[in-house]
Amino acid sequence: MNLTLTPAVVPWGGGDTCQYLSTCLVNGNVALDAGTLGFLGTPEEQAAVGHVFLTHAHLDHIASLPIFLENVYDLRAVSPVVHACREVLDVLQRDVFNDRLWPDFVSLSKQVRPFLRLAVLEPGETVVVEGLSVTAVPVSHVVPTFGFLLRDAGGTVAYIPDTGPTEDIWRRAADCADLRAVVVETTFPDEMAWLAETSQHLTPSLLRAELAKLGRAVPTYIVHLKARYRHVVRDQLAALGLPHVALMEPGRTYPF
Repeated sequence: MNLTLTPAVVPWGGGDTCQYLSTCLVNGNVALDAGTLGFLGTPEEQAAVGHVFLTHAHLDHIASLPIFLENVYDLRAVSPVVHACREVLDVLQRDVFNDRLWPDFVSLSKQVRPFLRLAVLEPGETVVVEGLSVTAVPVSHVVPTFGFLLRDAGGTVAYIPDTGPTEDIWRRAADCADLRAVVVETTFPDEMAWLAETSQHLTPSLLRAELAKLGRAVPTYIVHLKARYRHVVRDQLAALGLPHVALMEPGRTYPF
């Protein structure tokens, strides 16, 4: 299998460079986060996705999950599975599917054909779906958050869209002899290091320190740039002089 990642972008606003909401499709049928998932293509096209892995509960990562579930209802033989840690699943049930913000799809799924299935994802757990192994690794953010190690027969990709300086996922990635790429955030410019520290995100300088934990150069793709600082962060990343680091372009498919 050739593992492919496609960072999704909504077809309105921001042109082809900004990714205000976070979703990345793996091989077209597994979604990492659901910020834009419910806005992509037709319902029939969305129905190709049978598994959604949520990194955390911030709105830019779950915003369109209810729309997606509504769109694909009755279009799949089985309902999609939403994989997330207990804290994220609790947020979905209390704050999203609560009959106030959105109909309670969780309770309804016990009475009629299910809209979704919820699967608790434990720290360090590996789940195998669609020929893909997904290992959940806690990272340092202001709410409980996972990064993912994605593995197929050809190798491993580390996916870390929201994090501050952290340790475990870099150690695990460094131990992967077959590590093909890293997808990682860089949210703020260096001048806003105070805000990056408070919100547990990365700046270009912090990114350089994090990548050093791998002990070797691996193709690295940057996501989660704040739109209003995108050009500043881009230029600061270029100034690092790391030829293996590049911005990940929304809408483009990356084969690994």
